[in-house]
Amino acid sequence: MQLSTRGRYAVMALVDLAAREPEGAPRRVSLAEIAARQGISPAYLEQLFARLRRAGLVVSARGPSGGYGLARRADEVSIATVIRAVDEGGAPGECCLDAGEAGEAAGCPTAALWQALCLHIHHFLDAITLADVVAGRLDGTRTPRQPREAA
Repeated sequence: MQLSTRGRYAVMALVDLAAREPEGAPRRVSLAEIAARQGISPAYLEQLFARLRRAGLVVSARGPSGGYGLARRADEVSIATVIRAVDEGGAPGECCLDAGEAGEAAGCPTAALWQALCLHIHHFLDAITLADVVAGRLDGTRTPRQPREAA
């Protein structure tokens, strides 16, 4: 998994969607709205959302109330899943850091350090969901879903 601008923008866009979806009732959001709020090019978002749609993370609808919504609940989508959906290449266990030739050299004493750090990053991003980011729970601990209070 690579930590790239593409992955970062995809996470920003899906957190934006998750923050605007009322519980149990998906709301469609246009890419223009997301682009304006997040400062991301609409054309770039179109490319990202094509990948996210193919990965089954978002659904789209056309028409006056059209746009994009999450295909699954926000508490079911990990940040690592979003990043993997938009970044090609990179095997699941591949390091997200560029250790450089020195770090990859046989017998390099720091190679294990960088690989361990990459493993921690991967586990951290796998433990955090879109709902966690929206709620500000960034330590990887989840609380049970709370029912929404009637308005």
